[in-house]
Amino acid sequence: MKLFNTFSNSLEEFKPINENKVTMYVCGPTVYDYPHLGHARCYITWDMLYRYLKFKGYDVTYCRNITDVDDKILKKADEENTTAEVISRRYYEIFSESMKKLNVLKPEIEPFATKTLGEMISIIKDLIKNEYAYETDGDVYFRVKKFKDYGKLSKQPIEDLVAGARVETSDKKEDVLDFALWKRDEKFGYPSPWGKGRPGWHIECSAMSRKHLGRTIDIHAGGADLIFPHHENEIAQSECANGCKFVNYWLHNGFVTINKEKMSKSLKNFVTIDDMLANYDSNTIRLFIITNHYRMPVEFSSEALDGAKSGWKRIQTAINEVIKFTGKDKLIDVKDTEEIKNFMMAMDEDLNTSKALAVIFDAVTKANKSVNDKDLNSAVKYASILTVLTNVMGFNVEKEQLTEKELQNRLERIIDNMDFLTEEDKKLYGYQLIDRIIEYRNEARKDKNWTIADKVRNLLDSINIILKDTKDFTSWEEK
Repeated sequence: MKLFNTFSNSLEEFKPINENKVTMYVCGPTVYDYPHLGHARCYITWDMLYRYLKFKGYDVTYCRNITDVDDKILKKADEENTTAEVISRRYYEIFSESMKKLNVLKPEIEPFATKTLGEMISIIKDLIKNEYAYETDGDVYFRVKKFKDYGKLSKQPIEDLVAGARVETSDKKEDVLDFALWKRDEKFGYPSPWGKGRPGWHIECSAMSRKHLGRTIDIHAGGADLIFPHHENEIAQSECANGCKFVNYWLHNGFVTINKEKMSKSLKNFVTIDDMLANYDSNTIRLFIITNHYRMPVEFSSEALDGAKSGWKRIQTAINEVIKFTGKDKLIDVKDTEEIKNFMMAMDEDLNTSKALAVIFDAVTKANKSVNDKDLNSAVKYASILTVLTNVMGFNVEKEQLTEKELQNRLERIIDNMDFLTEEDKKLYGYQLIDRIIEYRNEARKDKNWTIADKVRNLLDSINIILKDTKDFTSWEEK
């Protein structure tokens, strides 16, 4: 298996430190706002890697942190006249629910920054002792130029980094590139040898990674925007404190873009995961993301998402039909089939998901043919292959169970397109509203207004409601 290591800027054969065990760390969210499609891209990507490594037989310890102490969290708490703990807990729960809806597996370890302060303080004390860091008036900074290899991840000379540095300026610093390990904070801070304060962002990940995975780990992953300064600073402080290599394989996913600009909260051009899920199911979002190679940018567009929706519908329909024909209890071991081998060849090529999906769609075609031909042996084979491969890719083939509230949220997005609905209609809840919409469609059908009838059918189809017309009535069901 080959992975593209950002550190060497090349494809490398993956060889974990311990033969069958893999340690994997992914930078988690700062929980102060709703997660967006950019977060979905990141965590779906590394969820897929996690699943694939386990599929290959590795014993994976996956750690994804939660940053629950940060300037943005404190600002939000101040705006809402509440505490940082209330803000971080609220948005952590929203984040967790969003990941669950996207079928992103929960990592084995999910540490909170505020629960790892002792490890952070220990690392900072070691850095001060070895003169890689210095304290001034309650703040502690890392001496960047003392670490001779600084810039080796981002591949920039230190002079260029000084010119383009995204760092906080301060009269307390010895050098403009020096970054904060600990910040004095008398109001919201925690006790430390340097007075009340709170950790800098970068030290958090170094501490949580070391505490839970060890001083040298196999894989560290995250978005490409973290290469500098976050991951560069992690390397510097970790290697100076630990006296050994920090990470063997650095992996980074590309951005989600809108109009060729990175999607981000700072640019105010982001689409929340909840907004996405109101319009598309989780499998469609996952297919949209993994159709593109993980290192390439993904351009957000309704056309691309509609294409992914059609693609997933094709996969889901084939799985439903072939399993209906074979029965779930007839699935067999297919690890030695050509399809599984081709899938693994694709994924072993730096997670080439485009090729892997081509294997899945080829299996879809063959599954459909086996059902049409009433070929039970072939149908069992392809039902088994599709079950295995969709699971490895993280698709959820079980029928989505919507709560009344989730159904109402989906309905709300099509109400504006149905100008026939009265204000009273719009107050109807969930299934009642669907019934009212179908009543109106039936009236249109009686008047032979097929344009309106087709429009309503298409709008309901967009929220996974299928209509079944008979001579006398129309019934509906969820996909």
